[in-house]
Amino acid sequence: MAILSNVRNYLLPSEVERLIKCASPRNGAMILLAYRHGLRVSELVNLEWSQIDLTHGTIHVHRRKHGVDSTHPLSGTELRALRRLRREHPDTRHVFISQRGAPMTRQNVNAMLAALRREAGIEVPVHPHMLRHSTGYKLANEGRDTRSLQHYLGHRNIQSTVRYTELNANRFNGWWTD
Repeated sequence: MAILSNVRNYLLPSEVERLIKCASPRNGAMILLAYRHGLRVSELVNLEWSQIDLTHGTIHVHRRKHGVDSTHPLSGTELRALRRLRREHPDTRHVFISQRGAPMTRQNVNAMLAALRREAGIEVPVHPHMLRHSTGYKLANEGRDTRSLQHYLGHRNIQSTVRYTELNANRFNGWWTD
C-alpha cells in the first residue's frame, strides 16, 4: 500500500524567485536554468558550454533517462547569467563548476538548495527535482498544450507529462456559461 504525502513536490513561481534572489550568481543561474528548462539534476551538473549558443541564445538540452533531446531558447536573464559565468571561468568545459574548479555534483546542488530554502523562508523541503516538477506545473497552469509540454520536458511517454495537468484548476473554466 502506498503512503500518500501531503508535502507538495513542486515550488510556486514566487518560491523559485525567492531562491534565486538569495543565491550567488552561479547558484542563481543553476536554479534559473533548471527551472526554465525542466532540467534533471544530472542534466544540470553535466551541462557543457558546447550545449550553449550565446550568440543565437539557445541551449541544447541533452535529456537523460532515455528522454528526447531538444533545443530551447534562452531568455535575456539567462544569457546575462551565462555570459557572466563564462567570463569568470573561460577555460572550463562544464557550465557549473564548484569552488574547487570541478564540475558540480548532485550532492552540491542538494546542499545548496537546502541552505537556500531556509534563507528564502520556504516551508516545504526543497530538492533539485522539484525545479523540474515546478516547470511542468507552471507551464500546464499557463495552458500550454500537453504534447508541447511533453516535448519541452523530453518525455517519451505522454503519461509522464499528464501528471502536470492534473493540478490545473483553470482547465474547466468556460465549460458552462449561465
